[in-house]
Amino acid sequence: MSGTENSTVNKPRVTLVDTTLRDGMSSVSHQFTPANVADITAGLDRAGVSTIEVAHGIGLGASSIQYGFAAASDPEYVRAAVEAADSADIAVLYVPGIATLPELQKAVDAGISTVRVAVHCTEADCAEQPVEWAKNAGLTVMTFLMMSHKLGAEALVEQAAKLDSYGADVVYVVDSAGAMVPSQAAGRVRALCQAISAEVGFHAHNNLGLGIANALAAAENGATFIDGSLRGLGASAGNAQTEVLAAAFERAGFDTGVDLFPLIDTAERIVAPLMTEPQIVDETALILGYAGVYSTFFHPTKRAAKKFGLPTRDILLELGRRGVIGGQEDMIIDVANELAGRTAGVRAPATV
Repeated sequence: MSGTENSTVNKPRVTLVDTTLRDGMSSVSHQFTPANVADITAGLDRAGVSTIEVAHGIGLGASSIQYGFAAASDPEYVRAAVEAADSADIAVLYVPGIATLPELQKAVDAGISTVRVAVHCTEADCAEQPVEWAKNAGLTVMTFLMMSHKLGAEALVEQAAKLDSYGADVVYVVDSAGAMVPSQAAGRVRALCQAISAEVGFHAHNNLGLGIANALAAAENGATFIDGSLRGLGASAGNAQTEVLAAAFERAGFDTGVDLFPLIDTAERIVAPLMTEPQIVDETALILGYAGVYSTFFHPTKRAAKKFGLPTRDILLELGRRGVIGGQEDMIIDVANELAGRTAGVRAPATV
């Protein structure tokens, strides 16, 4: 709290979860060092953020030629965060098919207390094994329905109910592409809150410039966990900005339990100098949200556009038409190559 409105009597409670050290990794090519992780974790912990997510931007086990090599291993990142935090829980992201249970065990050994299991919004069954394993290991389990904009509220509830039945503590509506508007975020969150016993969370991306608005709409319709990142650092246009969320939720009458000024100090003095470029809604980020394409396609699409001499928007619009999802990054090159071939065919003079 900033001190301007200190009373928390009768205020609805929202828990802010910070993802600077996981989603934000995507914006720095996964090159935060363990020392960077410790510094940022300490600042978030001082501000009262209760859950801090760390490790490779794509999640556990993703450091590779396909997703980009990180500056350190996932356990090294986790240990740096655990040692720097006095109170906060340290979390990791687990994507079935990328992460493995032995890798999750290494994260447990390094000190995590929370795991966030992320699956495509139509594939909740893929989470059953890791959710049940994590619950048996005594972890708090948050689950992600990625690309939630692709399903209407009723269909999304069916998937959320599966995660609830596996024992998830929280089920997130995840706007992975930053494609939602507030009414869509509100409707999906409200439907989940009415249908499942687990708490409901919301994870925003800012591709349409609506990250904060969508987060507020989610909370106003029952979400009790809201993700953010300092300076908005995250894939494509970034996430809802943690320090802005803290201020906006206070103004809207919510109790987040965090202290705004240490958040601002950490964002300005520690995170900002580490950023390789401003976190903005540029053309590529905007088209990602408009076309409903996964936010981590941002940098690979820019590279493919440069390599094949194409506008990024043409590649992204075609990826959107094909309904690609996270994990299909190989399609970027396929689509770019195909589009370049079409262009060459149009431009090439006819031969006799």
